[in-house]
Amino acid sequence: MIRVYPKDALGVFESDGLDSRYHFSFGKYHASHRMGFGPLRVINDDLIRAGRGFDLHPHRDMEIITYVRTGAVHHRDSLGNQGRTGAGDVQVMSAGTGIAHAEYADPNEDTTLFQIWIKPDAKGLPPRWEQAVLPRAPRESDLQILVSGRKADQRPGVLRIHQDAAIYGGALLQGRALIHDVRGPTGVYVVVSSGEIALNAADLKAGDGAEVTGEPKLTIRGLTDAELLAIEV
Repeated sequence: MIRVYPKDALGVFESDGLDSRYHFSFGKYHASHRMGFGPLRVINDDLIRAGRGFDLHPHRDMEIITYVRTGAVHHRDSLGNQGRTGAGDVQVMSAGTGIAHAEYADPNEDTTLFQIWIKPDAKGLPPRWEQAVLPRAPRESDLQILVSGRKADQRPGVLRIHQDAAIYGGALLQGRALIHDVRGPTGVYVVVSSGEIALNAADLKAGDGAEVTGEPKLTIRGLTDAELLAIEV
């Protein structure tokens, strides 16, 4: 089954420095039927204005993944880490016993990103942060794995999280299709970053999300040139 959540039906937050669309309950947006999808707790579709962002604030016991779509985000944290994550790249922060961090968009351009929170498989883990610079070429056969907590997926360029979950990226040319075998026990949540896709029998456009359950395979076709994330939990 595929249940589509159009962009216009998502939670909304807007301010001078930040425009967000919430796929699940977050902050002051509460929807009792949208509290997560298995261990997936948060997907925020953020537009951060140039030079703006999030001041130093704490987290604990959460896997926080940032996928930058356009622009770049600058990170610093209480462990002494600093870094710049650019378009198409990913950073992972395991909050564990506690970490404080700040994130800011590049001073000269707006930044768009997906912020994803996944509950860890254990509490009280050591906090850490890492990032990966990834290729962004169109995929011809399957999605590209970006983040995973599965031993079989661990290899250079794949960021690790503490959960039986994986995040895949895909860049499709118009008219091209790929097939993905689903491994997650709950299912897959798909978010479209740009363009339009056909996801099995459902059509999605930029900003839309879709919960996929009970489907052993995904056939994803580019109705236009398109980019997406698939979060398997």
